[in-house]
Amino acid sequence: MTFTFRPAKRESVGLLIGLAGASGSGKTMSALRIATGLAGDKPFALIDTENGRALHYADQFRFDHGELRAPFRPAAYAEAIAAADQAGYPVIVVDSASHEHAGDGGLLDWQEEELQRMAGDDYQKRERVKMAAWIQPKLAHKQFVSKLLQVRAHLILCFRAEEKIEIVKEGGKTIVRPKASAVGLDGWIPVSEKNLPYELTLSLLLTADAPGLPKPIKLQEQHRPMVPLDQPLSEETGRLLGEWAAGGADAEAGLRARLLELADRAGKRAEVEKALETARKPDWYRRSVKRLEEALAGGDADSAADVQGRQEAPVEESPPASDEAPQFAIPVGARIPEDRG
Repeated sequence: MTFTFRPAKRESVGLLIGLAGASGSGKTMSALRIATGLAGDKPFALIDTENGRALHYADQFRFDHGELRAPFRPAAYAEAIAAADQAGYPVIVVDSASHEHAGDGGLLDWQEEELQRMAGDDYQKRERVKMAAWIQPKLAHKQFVSKLLQVRAHLILCFRAEEKIEIVKEGGKTIVRPKASAVGLDGWIPVSEKNLPYELTLSLLLTADAPGLPKPIKLQEQHRPMVPLDQPLSEETGRLLGEWAAGGADAEAGLRARLLELADRAGKRAEVEKALETARKPDWYRRSVKRLEEALAGGDADSAADVQGRQEAPVEESPPASDEAPQFAIPVGARIPEDRG
């Protein structure tokens, strides 16, 4: 076997996005908006496990609908996703991926079926073989994930989320608090096989008190400029993520557009455009976006004062040797107006 290496270059990267939330949190609407931005002028595919509920949005978005019914075995999900990928859809939305774990015929039901087959109502035997009853369901799930990672299209998986608590001892007292989890946030845990969230490129929690407004579960530094946390997920979110995934000039153009959008809302477009005349590196764009977002968000008094202190210096004709983000003069306490576009 010959193993070769070549210079690393981001191009045509498939995204695997997870949106988790309880009922009324805006999961479906947010997924459709992101998918619209990712797909551009093309229709995308939606795999519906919610008895056709996604069709409620048929007048608002351009997508092709496929209904997946019980039993919700991992292989059924894999087959539906593969069919959409082979059909050439640029984006595939799965609403909801939680049924693969907790739906009718999903992993939990399958393990119970195996347990019943192996031990019946003999509860002592059931206890002995309960781990063995997971062998077939877990193997099928592993095969499903393997196929998921080979999909060429961008994938958006919607998950139901449940609020969990844990009881712990602290300082001799019993404390009830939101359950800590690496795959959840503030006690909200996605309903899925426990390892599936680790495969996601990024995952966001949505809550019913602020539908569509993302709370990051997994949001890496390179994706933060594309997913503003102060406004609902939108078509623009999808467009920026798609440009980043495409790599090269498209990614730079997307970051530049986001930076100019923030500059417009801060009333600083002229300063930003002047800095952009010599700025070229994507990392420079990302740092600039982050710094401008932080300055506009206000933050605490100390950090706001620090931002102002760093930003009172005039903008240089070119980025400094360290390639630092530009220093824009933003008033202390300035905030991003709500974007109703």
